[in-house]
Amino acid sequence: MAESWATSLDLHLDLAHRGRGLGAALTRELREAVRGGRLAPGTRLPSSRALASDLGIARNTVADAYAELVAEGWLTARQGSGTVVAERARSRPTRTRTVPDPTHPLLPGTTYNLMPGSSDLSAFPRTAWVAATRRALTAAPSEAFGYQATSGRPELRRALADYLARVRGVYADPSRILVCAGTMHGLSLLAGVLRAQGVRRVAVEAYGLPEHRSRLTEAGLRLTSLPHDEAGADPAPLPELGVQAALLTPAHHFPTGGSLSPERRAQVIDWARAEGAVILEDDYDGEFRYDRQPVGALQGLDPEHVVYMGTASKSLAPGLRLGWMVLPERLVATAYELGQFRWQVSTVEQLTLAEFISSGDFDRHVRAMRTRYRRRRDRLVAALAQAVPHVRVSGIAAGLHVLLEVPAGTEEQVVARARRDGLGVAGLAPLTFGTPKPARHAIIVGYGTPPDHLFPGTVAALCRALAQPDERRKSRRC
Repeated sequence: MAESWATSLDLHLDLAHRGRGLGAALTRELREAVRGGRLAPGTRLPSSRALASDLGIARNTVADAYAELVAEGWLTARQGSGTVVAERARSRPTRTRTVPDPTHPLLPGTTYNLMPGSSDLSAFPRTAWVAATRRALTAAPSEAFGYQATSGRPELRRALADYLARVRGVYADPSRILVCAGTMHGLSLLAGVLRAQGVRRVAVEAYGLPEHRSRLTEAGLRLTSLPHDEAGADPAPLPELGVQAALLTPAHHFPTGGSLSPERRAQVIDWARAEGAVILEDDYDGEFRYDRQPVGALQGLDPEHVVYMGTASKSLAPGLRLGWMVLPERLVATAYELGQFRWQVSTVEQLTLAEFISSGDFDRHVRAMRTRYRRRRDRLVAALAQAVPHVRVSGIAAGLHVLLEVPAGTEEQVVARARRDGLGVAGLAPLTFGTPKPARHAIIVGYGTPPDHLFPGTVAALCRALAQPDERRKSRRC
């Protein structure tokens, strides 16, 4: 098997501008490929017969070039093992530098990860996903591997329509579904759709992800802040704000963890109908509710005035880049037209997710993860109650994070103390929007990411960061 692979190895060797001597040109090209790192140590080169055939030159020319480079120490050759790039072939050591990834949720220098917005990637259902991929590829028509429609594969749109109607109460005709590469991609596309529809001002919640707001402003939309309290975003100011759209997270608000009250749901729908406005519903962590019946999607109350946005980033993994939008009829054509110039999702991943949903594997996985995350939440809340009873915990009914209230003026101190102890947490202040700034002071703790074997140490580090001076000793027991 190794011999056949080496024989078929392609090499880019440019002999056209190396003068008259093909042997000397080949030797220089191979030497520079090794010296520059294009041929890594341990790489097995094609046989002299195979390379000569590829280059259209005599076999002896290749054999002589190999022999010279072996003599110089660039290559090694053994009977029966072929010709291989020598392990010490680099002319000078290569210096590597680690560059922090600014998009990674865990900050450099931290050991324990309690940053919000992440799930337990170690729990990704690899075996079931591979099996679904195999079944999906076996059943897929040949045309599935050609250029695809903007809206996404029909198999996935049909599966999503059934699933969202059953689980989230969404009216989701497949023709209104657009598959996208996650919420950020979808929101960026929607911002362009709103702009094309004449929208210029959008209301956003007083607390939320800056990345969401930036997707809207990048499209030239102006933002206005909506007040937010225990009942969720307050829609009362909407008629006076002069906005034509609103971005809301009704089922599980990020970062406060609450949900939009039934009264306010009715109010915001009434406003959208009266003004002909559009509500962008981010169904954040809608599948993970622990303490009561799931809160249905707002879209089910009025599919013609609500865009429903969902994603597999928390239920499965963000690396899949799988999300979806369910659109009002009046936005479908514009969204499809603008979407054809945007990044589209891999056909294989779409077919696999469709099979994963249709087979029931997705339901089984979500139920298992809901149980797993609920146990983590319970352990976290119990440990905090014992070690730092002065800390008020809220937003525990759903999702993968909790909000920990801290005294005014101490939020930055707690975050800094946590990071000195190797713990990644987030403060509430950077997630606020509007003037004056909202008055809540808290840190946001995500409990989805740490694998089970690291969870006790992670919680202990959090307790130490939150402990008051007289509680420091006690916090070691949590």
